[in-house]
Parts: sequence; structure tokens; C-alpha cells
Amino acid sequence: MVEHAGMIEKERAEAWRTYLKSLENYLKQEEIAIDRASALSSTCTDEWCETTEEVIEELCKAIFSVSEPRWITPDDARRIKTLKRRAQDLYAKYKNAANR
Repeated sequence: MVEHAGMIEKERAEAWRTYLKSLENYLKQEEIAIDRASALSSTCTDEWCETTEEVIEELCKAIFSVSEPRWITPDDARRIKTLKRRAQDLYAKYKNAANR
């Protein structure tokens, strides 16, 4: 029974880290999209702004809802903090691009 509990805990940790990795990837993709759009002279069409803001909002909801389980490592805790900071930076970058 103890072995079974350990296996479940390990699988849960792996799934949690996979989820964090996915959020990091989505955040990076959105950063790239905003950087590309910022290079254009008329970045913020109504459609682009609306869609981008919706994506960022959903991404931020997901990132800021990530809890810090008791079993995470200090590296995992830093990953979460970094993700949250990057999400805030991404929103600021978007607002800057939208106001051009």
C-alpha cells in the first residue's frame, strides 16, 4: 500500500510539472506573437487586440491558479514565481504594443 501511494505521488508530481511546462510554452508562444505584432506599424486592429487580450487573460487565470503543493521543490516554487512574473510582463508588453 505504501508503494502504491508513492507511485501515485510520483505520477501526480510528473503531471503537475508537465502542466507547468505547457503553461511556460504557451506563454512563450504568446510573447513571440506579441513581439511580431509590435514590429508592425498598425499593430492593434480591433480583432487582434480582442483576441490577444482574451488569450492573455485565460493564460493568466491558469498561471495564477496554480497552487504550490507541499511536496514541490524550491526549483518548482521559483518556476511558479517566474511564470507569474512573466505573465505580468507579457500583459505589459501587450498593452505597450496595443497603444502604438
